[in-house]
Amino acid sequence: MAVPALTPGAVPPRSLPLREARTRLSQLVAMAELTDTVTVITRDGDPRPVAAVVPASALRTAAQARADTDRLAEVTAGWARRLEAQREQSGRRHAAELRAVTTALAEVWAELERRTPAGSDPALTRLRAAHGHLLAG
Repeated sequence: MAVPALTPGAVPPRSLPLREARTRLSQLVAMAELTDTVTVITRDGDPRPVAAVVPASALRTAAQARADTDRLAEVTAGWARRLEAQREQSGRRHAAELRAVTTALAEVWAELERRTPAGSDPALTRLRAAHGHLLAG
């Protein structure tokens, strides 16, 4: 099946008299299918429209459009719930990992303080100050 071509927005429908539309019906159908073009058919000599050749996608009923809108809202709500659940799970996982890292860091600092007295090594003093916000929590 052919894929409709991209057409510029709001293209006015073309108008053809019935006689010409009869001879070019296959072309008009192909244009409607491939380019979403609407062709208005008029009586010969009368500019008022009497029929139209439109793409099949334009024939959607109001009920179909509402059903599509309802289905889209349902799917969107489902994805929003899934994303919120993922965000909560990720937050819990992050908090657990942060607690584990903080606990491990506190254990390392406790061991360093046991082995090396505070203030005896300037590099350790700088590291202790850099990690102070983690050790305080």
